[in-house]
Amino acid sequence: MHPTLNIAVKAARRAGTIINRATLDLDLLQVRAKSPNDFVTEVDAAAEQAIIEVIREAYPEHAILAEESGQTGPATNSDFQWIIDPLDGTTNFIHGFPQYAVSIALAEKGVVQQAVIYDPTRNELFTASRGRGAFLNDRRVRVSKRARLSESLIFTGFPFKSMTHMDAYLGMFRELAEKTAGLRRPGAAALDLAYVACGRADGFFEMGLQPWDMAAGTLMISEAGGLVSDFAGESDYLSTGNVVAGSPKVFGQILPIIQQHRGDIRA
Repeated sequence: MHPTLNIAVKAARRAGTIINRATLDLDLLQVRAKSPNDFVTEVDAAAEQAIIEVIREAYPEHAILAEESGQTGPATNSDFQWIIDPLDGTTNFIHGFPQYAVSIALAEKGVVQQAVIYDPTRNELFTASRGRGAFLNDRRVRVSKRARLSESLIFTGFPFKSMTHMDAYLGMFRELAEKTAGLRRPGAAALDLAYVACGRADGFFEMGLQPWDMAAGTLMISEAGGLVSDFAGESDYLSTGNVVAGSPKVFGQILPIIQQHRGDIRA
């Protein structure tokens, strides 16, 4: 395992311990709304701080982009940037619905090289290194071999922060609901992407995501043999926030449907 991936795993497990401990007293959680339908707890902050401490100890010169604290120094001009979501699926966590994860990625010159997604409730550790494949608890994983959209299970996420493009989204949702075996909205994009990488879902689409929601998961899908793009079929998903992913054959059937309904949504 690459040294930087080892550090990411150590940081993710430490955050997972904090999250699991907090599930024992969910009634005591202090919850704050960052914006409508977007919540943060002191657990998010504590988990993020634990992750940053592990990374800073090993790589004090690296830059960090973290969900709760924003872009942090000291080395914002570094070639290396850690992209962190300490608790993806906070709303699920607040409700005691066990579908959430820690997501950590390391980018070098803007290209994600290492990825970790850790599900603390199931003790499932998803990892990937560019060029070296994707793994679940040290077992190599691949995207599904399913070829027909009609037999495929597709994950998605509602555009919960902004309803501006809800009509376009509902058009995508409606057509895919008619043409697939099923659509699911579990509520944690990082885990959704990890599930595509290991074949539990055949595809995924969502709009309005942040880099920390998908940096790790998109590398995993690529390393597991899948395809990832923005709504224009290009590779700018980390900047546009709009992503389509899946096994190659399913991806090729989802993308035209997304494009047919996307209207004025940026790529």
